[in-house]
Amino acid sequence: MTDSADIPTSRPMDAWLDALSQPTGSPGGGAASGVMLGLAAALMGMVAGYTREDPAAAESTGRLDPVRAELLQAVEADGVVSAGFGAALALAPEDPAREERVRNAALDAAASVARLGRIGITLVAEARTLASHGNPHLAVDLAVATEALEAGLSGASLNLRANLQLARAHGASPSMRSGLDEEVGRLAEARTQVSRITAELSARLD
Repeated sequence: MTDSADIPTSRPMDAWLDALSQPTGSPGGGAASGVMLGLAAALMGMVAGYTREDPAAAESTGRLDPVRAELLQAVEADGVVSAGFGAALALAPEDPAREERVRNAALDAAASVARLGRIGITLVAEARTLASHGNPHLAVDLAVATEALEAGLSGASLNLRANLQLARAHGASPSMRSGLDEEVGRLAEARTQVSRITAELSARLD
């Protein structure tokens, strides 16, 4: 049974998904990427919980719970940022404030999704630990978790690149994008690592 505290924005999942399906952009693709990362963290937590006899897996449990909580907070925050981004884009083209508003909103959106990505990257080490120490009977659950992790990292990367592209188009300088451009490469490397872990887990199922 799902605890309501584990649902993004503390609403039932069906209501959150309904909100996601609406043409409002809040929540949007960034928040959805964060939810996929949260699913990965939760499934990894389950695998770790079934492997309490192994010290490495047991330690992973203690780290995964706060990561999942941090992801849900970041998902909620991203929804707020998305609303501001949409409001900036909705300004009339002739509005003299639009260029700056869109640029700043795009940078805020990039920073928000980069935060989600950074949290997701911390899960790569946990996936590696559980691939080595997790209950072998739950290899399929861990594989689903790593698939969700890769999807969440990919979604974060796509959103980050799109936000940075828009920010550049509206005059964002390299200094304004400081640190954000580098996050794209880190997300790509993390995805590669997760893909290898998934392939290893998948091979155990044949």
